[in-house]
Amino acid sequence: MAGAPWSAGTSPCDGDTSTWAGVLCSKGNVLGLQLEKMGLSGKLDLAPLKSLTGLRTLSFMDNEFAGAMPDVKDLGGLRAIFLSGNKLSGEIPADAFAGMGWLKKVYLSRNSFTGAIPTSLAAVPRLLDLQLNDNKFTGKIPDFPQKDLKMLDVSNNELEGEIPASLKSIEPQMFEGNKKLCGAPVEAKCEPPTTAVSPPTTSPTTTSGKVGTSPSPPAATADATTTTTGTVPAEEGTQGATKPTKGSTSFGVLAAFLGTLAIIGFAVVALQRRREYNTQNFGPTASTKPSLPSAPQSPAKAAHVAAATVTGGRSSSVSGSTAARSSKAGEQGRLTFVRDDRGRFFELQDLLKATAEVLGGGASLGVCYRATLTGGHSVVVKRFKEMNRVGKEDFEEHMRRLGRLSHPNLLPLVSYYYRKEEKLLIHDYVPNKSLAHLLHGEGRAIKKAVVHWTTRLKLVKGVARALQYLYDELPMLTVPHGHLKSSNILLNDRFEPLLTDYSLVPVMNQSHSAQLMVAFKSPERKQFGRSSKKSDVWCLGILILEILTGRPPSYEAAKQSSDQPPSPPQSENDLAGLVASTPEGEWLEKVVDADLKKEDEEGKEEMVKLIKIGMACCEAAVDSRWELKTAVERIEELKGKEDANDEYSYYSSIDGDDFANVAIN
Repeated sequence: MAGAPWSAGTSPCDGDTSTWAGVLCSKGNVLGLQLEKMGLSGKLDLAPLKSLTGLRTLSFMDNEFAGAMPDVKDLGGLRAIFLSGNKLSGEIPADAFAGMGWLKKVYLSRNSFTGAIPTSLAAVPRLLDLQLNDNKFTGKIPDFPQKDLKMLDVSNNELEGEIPASLKSIEPQMFEGNKKLCGAPVEAKCEPPTTAVSPPTTSPTTTSGKVGTSPSPPAATADATTTTTGTVPAEEGTQGATKPTKGSTSFGVLAAFLGTLAIIGFAVVALQRRREYNTQNFGPTASTKPSLPSAPQSPAKAAHVAAATVTGGRSSSVSGSTAARSSKAGEQGRLTFVRDDRGRFFELQDLLKATAEVLGGGASLGVCYRATLTGGHSVVVKRFKEMNRVGKEDFEEHMRRLGRLSHPNLLPLVSYYYRKEEKLLIHDYVPNKSLAHLLHGEGRAIKKAVVHWTTRLKLVKGVARALQYLYDELPMLTVPHGHLKSSNILLNDRFEPLLTDYSLVPVMNQSHSAQLMVAFKSPERKQFGRSSKKSDVWCLGILILEILTGRPPSYEAAKQSSDQPPSPPQSENDLAGLVASTPEGEWLEKVVDADLKKEDEEGKEEMVKLIKIGMACCEAAVDSRWELKTAVERIEELKGKEDANDEYSYYSSIDGDDFANVAIN
């Protein structure tokens, strides 16, 4: 192996050349560790490596390491983890890989791992190669939705149940040695379920503290109650890291790591951070009776009660045959799917038996749950009670209209459920967070991501295109979106925007809409009591300023019209007022997010142009406010760096925060 032994007083890297054995270097930064077939033993503690922001790959293959799975999720910049051929054992926590948004290769084969395959692997957006063969994993294979997943090897384990449809293209030999697996691509046929009775609440899926059994918990947006933290990686090779010299941080970190291994003989057990999450069966439990709670309900209990409400207030599960004999139960128990490109891959009873997690609440339009179905696929169920202004026929017609919408920057509606008292809207679960979380983090103690100009411009362009699409497809609506804000913009696996909670004004109660929907905070609504075709444009303007300033907006303060002298902002979050009261020549210094001040001059010129577009969209006077078409055309003219299509240009390090799970609020 190239390189000299690790020794004090020397640097591990000299440009692209490694001076220490097993260290991979790039431009003076430590890129990876490759300590293979060296007879190393003991337990792995990776905590000393957390300061290496440029670390991209770790390989300890074919050694004698024992003990639990090391805590890798704090090394959020990793692209590859190779731990095959050791003596690692025990259950892997379900959230072991949460927040690892850049991870592509995971090799855990030829160990002695037990328990369920950690479901957080299914939420790793860039996963290409997963090797779990020759272990003792049990339970079902999670649904892996990653389109780029090329290799998955789970052979020679103790897995059971139906292989998810998302893995039907995987070679059959990748599933060999699991006698109880069935379905495509193996030849064994799956036995049909014998009963539709919900599992008891004491099943493993309801105990969030047990490792390997509950789904990887999503981090919530600014309106939600739980978070998952990790690290967003630096740009490949160099971004976020400084060039080490003698006595540098890289040397100190690696020396500490080596010292840990040598002095205590790998005796430090990897830290396994656990959090409690609100998880419970989405449906009512068998043989229980409803009772009024004597104390405020927990979010998990709320999910339980919500599901009981969907079934008409009944507290016990009903078998499929019994439900079929009741026409009323049959009417209440059927979902309506609205997309031609999607089949009926679950029913209401599947939701009632699913594990549920409360994702958001507060000032959102409805209570939101993540339901993890039996096969591992997750959907988001949003429960509305403020949709009683329209009858069933009009409601269903509008849902069919939404089901026909198709745009790369819209989160599509999958299905819905109608009852007079409440409605459910069901979408796919998106394993990333919202734009609000990206821009603002989650609380004062947690730093936000560093988002570059080119990425912010791409986000603005994606939102503008989706909004224009809604205007084109739904010209009959005065306000085609109605609730455009950063917490309602999710990010897909390429960190492109997905608009949610759109086009619901026609089916919402007016009083509820006026209280919560941001389009109803527009100046014309406040002045004249009615919205206009430009209300969404006002929301777009506020969003543009939020993206550029990095500050959360206040929708209670509106900018004065251009014929009035600018006044000081009414609050620090009155973004339009802040810009209006600041001379244009000082925008880059006093208005623009500090993270953007290091951009080149060309980028700064484009930022000023976008601020002007945002202000033109925020005009309090409707007649002076730009038309959406004009705003979109001007936004499309703006330019970012040509090389920004590379995935590593999206984010630099954010010092310990993850960005891989999304919660809808």
